[in-house]
Amino acid sequence: MDILVCIRQTFDTEEKITIKNGTVDESEVKFIINPYDEYAIEEALRLRDEHGGQVTVVTAGPERSESALRTALAMGADKAILISDESLPDDEHVFAKLLSEIARREAFNLILGGNFDVDSGSGQVAIRVAEELNIPHIGAVTKLKVEGDQVTAERDTEGGTEVVESVLPILATAQQGLNEPRYPSLPGIMKAKRKTIVHFSADDLGLKDALKAKTSVIDTYLPPQKEPGKILSGELDDQVKELVETLRIKCGFV
Repeated sequence: MDILVCIRQTFDTEEKITIKNGTVDESEVKFIINPYDEYAIEEALRLRDEHGGQVTVVTAGPERSESALRTALAMGADKAILISDESLPDDEHVFAKLLSEIARREAFNLILGGNFDVDSGSGQVAIRVAEELNIPHIGAVTKLKVEGDQVTAERDTEGGTEVVESVLPILATAQQGLNEPRYPSLPGIMKAKRKTIVHFSADDLGLKDALKAKTSVIDTYLPPQKEPGKILSGELDDQVKELVETLRIKCGFV
């Protein structure tokens, strides 16, 4: 089974976000693999070990994204592809075009990705890739089983579980709970350093003229600071009166 895993490099979730000149300042930021993409990598490795084949990881982004691919290789992925271009806009439509072109070049049985990115939270790219390839998409998967060309997936729903069946090839996105991603081992890290990452530009893929963003960011800003909480003191009756008066003023009642 040949599996393609679409990943993305994002801010470390522990990082403090700073806005500078209307954009997020990335100068002192640590980047990691998007956490939901780690579930996709782990599931791909599990299925490869069960059915044979190989796992290819791919990402579209700046050159620094190579470190995310190295981590995926250290986890056990067989091949890695980086699509990087100076003119690459940060746009889900463009990313989907590039990733789907990679998928067309090899006969992948299964394409996996994270349910959404923790920085943008859009969750659009994988769905767009499935649409570009005209294959079924199953989102937010918490259990995945493959037997021959038959696929059975489970998704959490409010108060229950939804079971979805399909046939290969499909694209599925990984939700938290699908598995427990492994840590890269020391031998895996050493092997990853020696593996070759294949580089493509948009021109290499014949998509130079297709890099037109469908979205644009109008403004970027931090949420307003919350007012500090107030602790009421005094007699209980006085606290109740003060609380009611505060709520009346805050809610605009007169």
